[in-house]
Amino acid sequence: MPGHQLAPDIPSDVLAAEQAHLAESRQALQAMREHAQSLSADAAGDWVSQQILQSLLDQRVAALADHPDTPLFFGRLDRAAVDDLPGTIYVGRRHVHDGGSRPLVIDWRAPVSRAFYQASPTDPMDVVRRRRFGYHGGALTAFEDESLADGAELGPASGASKILTEEIERPRTGPMRDIVATIQPDQDEIVRAALAQTVCVQGAPGTGKTAVGLHRAAYLLFTHRERLARAGVMIVGPNKAFLSYISSVLPALGEVKVDQTTAMELLGGHAAPEDPEVAAIKGSARMAAVLERALWLHIVKPAEGVVYTKGVYRFRVADHEVREIVASLRGTTRYGPGRAALAQRLAHQVLVRMEQRGESPDDRVQDAVARSKPVKELVDAVWPKLVPAQVLYRLLSDPDFLAQACAKTEISASEQEMLLWPQRSSGASSTRPYRSWKSAKWSAADAALLDELADLIERTPSIGHLVVDEAQDLSEMQLRALGRRCRTGSATVLGDLAQGTTPWSTSSWESVLEHLGQTTGEVTELTLGFRVPREVLDFAARLLPAIAPELAPPRSLRPGAGSLTVRPSGTITDTVREVLAREGSIGVIAPDDLVPSISSDLSGVPHAVLGPESTEEHRVLVIPATLAKGLEYDHVIVLEPADIVSAEPRGLARLYVVLTRAVTSLTVLHSKPLPALLAG
Repeated sequence: MPGHQLAPDIPSDVLAAEQAHLAESRQALQAMREHAQSLSADAAGDWVSQQILQSLLDQRVAALADHPDTPLFFGRLDRAAVDDLPGTIYVGRRHVHDGGSRPLVIDWRAPVSRAFYQASPTDPMDVVRRRRFGYHGGALTAFEDESLADGAELGPASGASKILTEEIERPRTGPMRDIVATIQPDQDEIVRAALAQTVCVQGAPGTGKTAVGLHRAAYLLFTHRERLARAGVMIVGPNKAFLSYISSVLPALGEVKVDQTTAMELLGGHAAPEDPEVAAIKGSARMAAVLERALWLHIVKPAEGVVYTKGVYRFRVADHEVREIVASLRGTTRYGPGRAALAQRLAHQVLVRMEQRGESPDDRVQDAVARSKPVKELVDAVWPKLVPAQVLYRLLSDPDFLAQACAKTEISASEQEMLLWPQRSSGASSTRPYRSWKSAKWSAADAALLDELADLIERTPSIGHLVVDEAQDLSEMQLRALGRRCRTGSATVLGDLAQGTTPWSTSSWESVLEHLGQTTGEVTELTLGFRVPREVLDFAARLLPAIAPELAPPRSLRPGAGSLTVRPSGTITDTVREVLAREGSIGVIAPDDLVPSISSDLSGVPHAVLGPESTEEHRVLVIPATLAKGLEYDHVIVLEPADIVSAEPRGLARLYVVLTRAVTSLTVLHSKPLPALLAG
């Protein structure tokens, strides 16, 4: 068994030496930042180059920012390996070197740092001793040693790391923090997966799947800096409140240039209200074939040819030749490039006739012919210029066109009726809800359809890596939209099938990967929780047989005795005041329609209400149940579980989400009977 040794049992000069190394490292980091600030972009040859260089320098300065309350390093490895690296290395959040380029801290993402997370007595990975450091704020206050050498014992204590446990359980306020000091071996394997490999993580509550996804993004940026700097990395979360919660993780790791957005924002921000049943039809991948057919139905059969006049000569391309050109292009290219190609093909045929007359036209003549009025008029008539909204507007407002687009029976007649915008009466006539595609108000489900059409017209640019959190809640069409953005890259897909709360929530990660276009992705499962106390997790897991019977019940490393309180009575104000006596953040989670009255009841207690667009930071937050997903609080108070369940079709899944947000304690207040599974 490995041995552990805590600071009170060791000579103070050892602790002082480590504190001195921390001070030296902080001074070196400051010197690195000052050096970066002293560099000038004036050396670049022109204004554009200067702006690019200045942007890179600004990013470098931001990445070298020190955070006084955050440990600069959290571990040390004493190594037996014979290589170019020092025998002793300190593992931290970023690389730090002194004026002589001597490494004082090694980035946790470097290959040599992998041993800090993976080394064990059975596979020491050339490590003799692993040391973990304990901090209070930014001050190094303790350390703990673990011997990995055969037969060595450094102290009498053995078993789990106390420092590691305390770091995991440390109360939090404000946004999510990084977990570089506490990454577990199974998490580390996911974090360090190859860039080309798409990884899908089924993670039970408290297993750190979100943090793992963010740390994988940081690792890939470190390992493939130049490539991903060009191609880009994007984080997609469920809402802005979630993005605010995770916003500080990557900057704390020195990664300041990563796009973070929601699926709704990415697809245009459309949010018109819509019947969930209609949204579910629109979210089905069956709509992809309907949309493709609807787009190409706008191409009409050429009725006549084209005549181009140059001087006294007339050059004719016959109608049957035009039909052959259109037929050869239709369906073999995207709609937009196909339209441009039609003009060029027609122009080429005109040039052939010019050459037959003995002329020698060049590419400039062909371009001029392609832009000429006769060619443009024919192209507009046969292959009209379109934007996605035009096609979708016609599809949802014209019953005959919708039926024609659904001719292959992807969408049933009854579903077509549901998809069509309702007609509203105005006197003796009926008019459409919207006068044209320009005035139409689109729903979130429509946004994914518009994105599909946009890609059919012009190819969507791809990025290097995509991280998608709460992926179980995305529709098949939304997944297709995200997949287009990593078709030449890879993805990290995160979620929990048991936490699916939308009408189209998936029951299979293989299906998610298929619609993302990442069918070779690897599905892995995290079931061992570190954040949610066992008593709380076991209570919430009573709901699993009803919402996700195929999943193994999650386990927690933390017993959490006394962490769960269920009260059939009691006021919210008294409960919040009681919890305020403890350290840490407090989340009051209530059914959405009760949030205003709960906030009013708490008028005597400083607090804030979390909204879908808000980025509130407050020790006490009142949270609508529908916004709780992905968030964590030290202490959670849940009100009226029965109302949370009855508010939506997948209410039991929503309740499972709500009950698993607590890191230290969960209090359930209810005046109505608990759901039967919980009461049992």
